[in-house]
Amino acid sequence: MTTAPTELERPDVDESATTDTPWITIVWNDPVNLMSYVTYVLQSHFGYSRAKAEKLMMQVHQDGRSVVSSGSREEMERDVAAMHSYGLWATLAKDDS
Repeated sequence: MTTAPTELERPDVDESATTDTPWITIVWNDPVNLMSYVTYVLQSHFGYSRAKAEKLMMQVHQDGRSVVSSGSREEMERDVAAMHSYGLWATLAKDDS
């Protein structure tokens, strides 16, 4: 006895929004950490050149925040946790740009 294959309904999910949208790590300005320390952290953790780390640090200082990395949610969760371990205020968000 053979049976016909059953058709499964796929839920309506916008797959492009869930898989193609990268996540970002945002470092926020705080009144505690020195600019030189933020530069050091960005160089140490991300391996950025001094010039790039200083540029991102100045964005944090002047604009109140800077996007310091992007990638999968899991990668950004690790980066946020690393920033917290260095004593920096950081969050992750979906990159809607």
